[in-house]
Amino acid sequence: MPAALIEMRGIARTYVMGDNLVHALRGVDLVIEPGSSIAIMGTSGSGKSTMMNIMGCLDQPTQGTYHLNGKDVSRLSRSQLADVRGRMIGFVFQSFNLLSRTSALENVEMPLMYQGIPSRERHKRALAALARVGLSDRSDHHSSQLSGGQQQRVAIARALVGEAPVIMADEPTGNLDTKTSYEVMAILQGLVAEGKTVILVTHEHDIAAYASRVVTLRDGLIIDDKKQVPLRAEVAA
Repeated sequence: MPAALIEMRGIARTYVMGDNLVHALRGVDLVIEPGSSIAIMGTSGSGKSTMMNIMGCLDQPTQGTYHLNGKDVSRLSRSQLADVRGRMIGFVFQSFNLLSRTSALENVEMPLMYQGIPSRERHKRALAALARVGLSDRSDHHSSQLSGGQQQRVAIARALVGEAPVIMADEPTGNLDTKTSYEVMAILQGLVAEGKTVILVTHEHDIAAYASRVVTLRDGLIIDDKKQVPLRAEVAA
């Protein structure tokens, strides 16, 4: 793995809205090393979601270059981007994005189905991922039978099951209470300790404090990029 896992140079993203051009990003430079934790902050409209989408290979920049694990992914086709996402990136969302009528195990298996992994191997790997987030005893429960925190743990297990080196979490504690937020952050910090790179989009300063680096956006530009000593996420009693 190269020294820079993520390297963005001069990244700009412009959208056409009717007769207007919206400049979501205006020339962003960002380098992220493997095994680090980074929080991306900014108010609504700052460009943080656009940056996450480009880093997650869900969108392409209008200008600039983006190297992921040493490969320029700036101009890949949609199918090529999908392949990169499947191998390199696991996603965790605020709304969990679980299928409500399937079990926790089946939800976690879903990315492996798209990769064509045989059923027995999918089952084995999904069980192992659920065990990593402390949900071995909930594998057969549907989403409606799980608490919000448990649903987010399932979402983290789903992000982990493909063994992607990068975990991208978009407001992962936004729908959770304080105690459960600490539990989720403890899991994410544990992943960093294992060598994963965790990129967190959040508007909450207390959650950003758990990252080793905070990047702040405003009007499509990075206005602050600072390293910090991360708080340790304690699981509340």
